This record gives sequence, C-alpha cells and structure tokens, in this order.
Amino acid sequence: MNIGLTGGIACGKSTVSRLLASRGAIVIDADILAREVVEPGAPALAEVVRVFGPDMLNGDGTLNRKQLGKVVFENDAKRKQLEELLHPAIIQLLQERMAEAERLQPDKLVVADVPLLYEAQMEDLFQEVLVVAVDREIQLERLMQRDGLNREEAEHRIDAQMPLEWKKEWADVVIDNSGTPEETERQVEQYLRKKGLA
Repeated sequence: MNIGLTGGIACGKSTVSRLLASRGAIVIDADILAREVVEPGAPALAEVVRVFGPDMLNGDGTLNRKQLGKVVFENDAKRKQLEELLHPAIIQLLQERMAEAERLQPDKLVVADVPLLYEAQMEDLFQEVLVVAVDREIQLERLMQRDGLNREEAEHRIDAQMPLEWKKEWADVVIDNSGTPEETERQVEQYLRKKGLA
C-alpha cells in the first residue's frame, strides 16, 4: 500500500514521516527528489537557469537555493513558473521510486512525503492521502522559531501555500500535530493499526 503524506509548512510532517519510518514504512522524501532533479547536469537545472538567469548558479555549478528562494517567495507568478518547471521531473522520479519500493518490499507501507501534493495535483498517485495539520497560531510560532523569521515573513510563507483547511477537507486521514509528541505518536499508531500495519 502507498500513501501520500502532506501538510502545511511547519506542521510537523517530518515528525510524522519519522514515526512512520520507525515503524517499518519506506519513506520517499519529495524534497530530496527535488534536489536530485536540479543537480549539475540535470535537464531541470538547465531550465531553471534558462528561465531565471545565470545568477541562480553558484560558482561550482550547483543551484543557488538561497537566491532562487528569494526570487520565488516574493513573487507568486515566478513561484508557479518554478513549480511548472520542476514538478514533472519530481513526479516522474517519485513514481519510479514508489514502484521500485513496492516491487522490492510489497508487504511494506510506502509513504511519499510531498509538501506540495495538492498544489501539484498529485493526489491521484496515492491510495490514500494523510495530512498533518496544526492550529495556525502554533504553525506561525513553529515557523518563526524554526526559520528565524519575524511574524510578517512567517505569515507570508504560510499564505503563499494552499490553505491548510482545504488540505484537511480533501484528506483521507488528518493527523493533528498541535498537541504533545505523544499525542501525535498515538494518532500514527492508531492509523497503522486500522490499516493492519502495526
């Protein structure tokens, strides 16, 4: 069985992903795949440079993530443009990795950790979608603390994403990560038991 794991920024998706992995799930992290598709020599990196300019490269030919992040976080149109460039390559690689994991270990739960699952309209790739959510105030506090942002910057990053309420509505399963780590762990255990995987 495979599931897509998503949520909002600073909602604790990584925490849930680690909990699932510690219980035997195979986790495929789309953020890692997103890095792979822009490694030096990759067609997607050449496209990023063509569209956004040569100053998106570091001296060693790698992607200057900080520079690119600055450009796309301040401009919705440019962010969408970047997503259109990278998503097809990420999706293809994700599908390959999922198929390989399911072939090699058919008895394991395969979890694809995909931050922009709904934004990239990838929900049909999975048997179920699990959304990790927290209250907005907690999300803001965690994001400010994690990334050293002020409130306005944190709100801008959260608002740049699809509303968490929508994701919760569309999800097959919602894990509420607003409480203690133990409460989150209990919800994960409960989910796995229900699926006969615990």
